[in-house]
Amino acid sequence: MKSAAEPKPVIHGRTWDPMEHVDYRLAETPEEKEEIYRLRYRAYLREGAVKASLDGRVSDQFEDAPNAWTFGVYLHGELYSSIRISVLTSEWRLSPSVELFGDVLHPMLDKGMVFIDSTRFVADPDKVRRFPELPYVTVRLGSTAGVHFNADYGLAIVRAEHQPFYRRVFLQETWCEPRLYPGLVKPVGLMATHLPSVREKVLARYPFLRSSAFERRMLFDRASQRQAAPKPVLVAGTAQS
Repeated sequence: MKSAAEPKPVIHGRTWDPMEHVDYRLAETPEEKEEIYRLRYRAYLREGAVKASLDGRVSDQFEDAPNAWTFGVYLHGELYSSIRISVLTSEWRLSPSVELFGDVLHPMLDKGMVFIDSTRFVADPDKVRRFPELPYVTVRLGSTAGVHFNADYGLAIVRAEHQPFYRRVFLQETWCEPRLYPGLVKPVGLMATHLPSVREKVLARYPFLRSSAFERRMLFDRASQRQAAPKPVLVAGTAQS
């Protein structure tokens, strides 16, 4: 947990705690999932990333993968954004990044490396202007998962115009030039960062990205479902990321 003496982050010229009114919810019910699928469609359509469709939703074959967590990010009880976190190991290789960039990732997974793959990051186009810190708050879930699962690398498949954000905030590097993912109109590139190397640098700039062991367990431990998912490897005595 953050101490009272910890300085507030300065983002977009404002000094405050962007996590104060944020609620992360794992999408578990059909209604929660459907709301997120429709949010994806609205966001992608506004950006010109998908073509118009009659059903007005975006989902794929990885939604219920045993190594995936889809979260809604709520502010004052309203859905503002969503992201899907997939944990990739030598045993579990189900994710869009592996499907699109398997030639790069499979050899590394064969060596036992663990990846956090953050995909399907979308924000409500009608609400994001009210909360400019939303991108930071949303992608924070990938950083939190990196600590919980003791991952080697964090991944993101990102359109060219969004890559500067990932370089600036998470010090990510481009591993592969853009390729076209099925269902999208605009190509995405593969970005990655070695989490143990950059963690303290990132936290020094954005201290609200820290998480407690309790928060990580609440977010990623699921006793009621997907018992075959990879088990988290926690560092003994670690309280914060």
